[in-house]
Amino acid sequence: MARILVTEEIAEGGLDRLRAAGHEVVVELDLARLLDAVRGAHALIIRSATQVTAEVLEAGSDLVVVGRAGIGLDNVDVEAATRRGVMVVNAPQSNIVSAAEHTMALILSQARNVPQAHAALKAGRWERARWEGVELADKTLAVIGLGRIGKLVADRAKAFGMRLVAYDPFVSADRARTMGVELMPLDQAVAEADFLTVHLPKTKETTGLINRDLLLKAKPSLRVINVARGGIVDEQSLADCVRDGIIAGAAVDVFVTEPTTSSPLFELDSIVVTPHLGASTREAQDKAGDTIADMVLLALSGDFVPFAVNVDAAEANETLRPFLPLAENLGRLFASLAADALQGADRHSLEVCTEGDIAGYDTRILSLAALKGYFSTIADEQVTFVNAPQLAQAAGLEVRDVNCATSADFVNLLTLRGAGHSISGTLVGRRSDQRIVMIDEHHFDVPPADHMLMVKNDDRPGVIGTVGTLLGNAGVNIDDMDVGRAAQPGTAVMLIAPSAAVPAEVIDELRRSPGILSVVQLAG
Repeated sequence: MARILVTEEIAEGGLDRLRAAGHEVVVELDLARLLDAVRGAHALIIRSATQVTAEVLEAGSDLVVVGRAGIGLDNVDVEAATRRGVMVVNAPQSNIVSAAEHTMALILSQARNVPQAHAALKAGRWERARWEGVELADKTLAVIGLGRIGKLVADRAKAFGMRLVAYDPFVSADRARTMGVELMPLDQAVAEADFLTVHLPKTKETTGLINRDLLLKAKPSLRVINVARGGIVDEQSLADCVRDGIIAGAAVDVFVTEPTTSSPLFELDSIVVTPHLGASTREAQDKAGDTIADMVLLALSGDFVPFAVNVDAAEANETLRPFLPLAENLGRLFASLAADALQGADRHSLEVCTEGDIAGYDTRILSLAALKGYFSTIADEQVTFVNAPQLAQAAGLEVRDVNCATSADFVNLLTLRGAGHSISGTLVGRRSDQRIVMIDEHHFDVPPADHMLMVKNDDRPGVIGTVGTLLGNAGVNIDDMDVGRAAQPGTAVMLIAPSAAVPAEVIDELRRSPGILSVVQLAG
């Protein structure tokens, strides 16, 4: 059972998932107590208000994962988490619809002055002439950032007959054209826009991106909308430009400091503001809570986490994902197979070779899984997809990915090779069952197991019976076994999956038995 600390309001459905899995869920909403509350926690679930600093991570020395129930991670020191081997996960798809719809709500509110007219009428003033608006039809909308949310905003803006332009250095012109969007430089997008909406993550590069110098290039009709992150649009510059008539108005949902009741933006009637409501829908909260609960459960169990942001690999697609457990098992077995050869070496290498269909993908995640299995047998700490590369670096282990387009004998084949040893595996059948098919060039067909023996022996009658008798006398059953001939004439190799760990004295007795040339215990 793990202890999971929750420091902000999360949908109860997600918390119920964590409790149903047998974990202790502690809700502590007083952030002043964060440093004390995080001690002894294995997982920390937050939203946007909790600042997960290096100090918090140090206090949470047992942390395995930090989960952000939302998209942005500017309140998490991801680098510090990575150094400590703590996985950082988020829920990147949970609020994209809500954020896109809130963006459209702010665009419409800004175009038609809905909040201002509402407030005036409620205050007893009929100000129809003062709050004249503009139509969206035929206006130019500049989308700054064509990610998940930016694309949804663009799709919705088409329904209003808007012309769409965009700035995003990571999107190709061809992809933008398929969305019905014209890519252009940032300066040009600002200069041509009647409405500008920001959908970027907050980074060193994007902080202050929309500033006075940039807005001076805009038309007086420009209205700026920010539902992304506070600080991407400079608040003082935006207020000054609206006040001075450089642009027509703005609608802002996010601020540099949150929560806040003080901003230069609040002083102007032509600026619409909301208190970070982009993800504040029942649907988004339910999705975020459920998603982050699922991601935290995966992280705590040591499994692959699709939304981990500090795992140095591309997301495992449906083709690669079934191979992750196989890669981890191969790494675990290889660690014991090559233990003697690696002992005392300052530096050594591990080659992860993929053959067949899987070789056509980004296979770094398979290498991480192999490292996770490799170090799980020799490291004192819990090994994750996050800290496995750091453990490799500390151990002087260089990992190389080698992709081959085809395999002569298998549709897909995964091989670990190094220190004069190799082990290969594949998946077979409709259920994708794991199989060890080769060790040190000896061919087998055996499912990987927690404990395995590779026995090299004289190829003559009676030797297999000797092995079976010795194991049986020790109360060890044989679950699986395969025999293959070795390259050396007159010798054979057995790969045995016993039902339990074989005692050291039985291993020694096997090695002394007539006809037995060598015995290697794998991952025992």
